[in-house]
Amino acid sequence: MPLPLAPIAGFAIRYGAVALAAYGLRRALRKGRTDQRAEDALDDMDEGVAVHRPADRGQTNAAARFRRVIRWGDTAIEIDAAALGRFRVRKV
Repeated sequence: MPLPLAPIAGFAIRYGAVALAAYGLRRALRKGRTDQRAEDALDDMDEGVAVHRPADRGQTNAAARFRRVIRWGDTAIEIDAAALGRFRVRKV
């Protein structure tokens, strides 16, 4: 009995497109660097969300940190997510 190629071709095209997109994304990314000042700032943040607006700069700053320990029996992992943001609009 012959193997129908139409369903297999659809999967091949779909996964080929995903692989091509992943390859293109990987090629477009540039190698980053770790800035120790930014790492220290993220480590010093308090847990939760904070938003403030300095009066003299015309910008809004935001910070968020989420830190939890998850345990599964004998295994435990720590999740530490921190983010800093700035939104600035200036007239040029």
